[in-house]
Amino acid sequence: MYLVTGANGFIGSRLCGALVKQGHDVRRVFRSTASLEQGQYSSGDIACDFSQTNLQTSDFKLVSTVVHLAGIAHDVSGSLENHNRLYRKINIEATLELARQAILSGVKRFIFVSSVKAGGHPGGRQCASEADQFPPQGIYAETKREAETGLIELSQQCDMELVIVRPALVYGPAVRGNLQSMFELVKKGIFPPLPETGNRRSLVHIDDLVRAILFLDGHQQARNGTFIVSDGQPYSTREIYESICVAAGRKVPKWSIPVSFFNLAAKMHPRIKFKLDKLLGDECYSSEKLQSLGFIATKELNSAESWYSDGS
Repeated sequence: MYLVTGANGFIGSRLCGALVKQGHDVRRVFRSTASLEQGQYSSGDIACDFSQTNLQTSDFKLVSTVVHLAGIAHDVSGSLENHNRLYRKINIEATLELARQAILSGVKRFIFVSSVKAGGHPGGRQCASEADQFPPQGIYAETKREAETGLIELSQQCDMELVIVRPALVYGPAVRGNLQSMFELVKKGIFPPLPETGNRRSLVHIDDLVRAILFLDGHQQARNGTFIVSDGQPYSTREIYESICVAAGRKVPKWSIPVSFFNLAAKMHPRIKFKLDKLLGDECYSSEKLQSLGFIATKELNSAESWYSDGS
């Protein structure tokens, strides 16, 4: 049996669907009872708010593999101190406690879905690998790195296998976060035509990420390893923009806002520069380690179906 936390999230819902389709028993963990009431779920599903509590040993009965997806990735309201405390509580403390309970319950494998950001930002045009450890930038990256470190230390003291998965930016049906905002604005025709800067960004389709998680779960050489998951093809932000235009049914503009405009805007305020760097900068990550085990991504960014497909 699989136990999946964050089961109603963007990745979790897709993963659970794939597991059930393959005939696996799945115990889904949701943040609240409201999540359980919004759909048809089995009696074994669990409501657990990791900011308040954790699972009990009894929740792991018959569970052989845990896939831990639950976490906090976006800004929360309140003071900076409370903001950081919540990140640490959920992304580090709850993760390590979950792993301890899994160890006590005899779980065979713990799959932690982290983020490429845990490895830090490579800078420049370099594509970072799992061996690279740059300083993590921001509380999200910091807490993911610390959670990884804590899990590795725990795994070295027991027989439970640990697999750390670091997805690149994930896209696909029901995408959330910045890509969702960008998609909605492009669809409305109010997102500015971005210039071609030649920057390099790594992405992975949600279905390829799910396939990678299942691939690593069944691969003996994945034991106690860390794996970056991308489709292996860096894209410029302009290429991503054009793909979204096609998927949203919008004509791709033949013109773009000059790069000089963005360079000028970046000088106006550090916050503006930060946002533009995130939009037009480089974030390239190598998935060669995963590919060396035989995994090949199948989804293409430039296919409209990749944004709307049902996963079949």
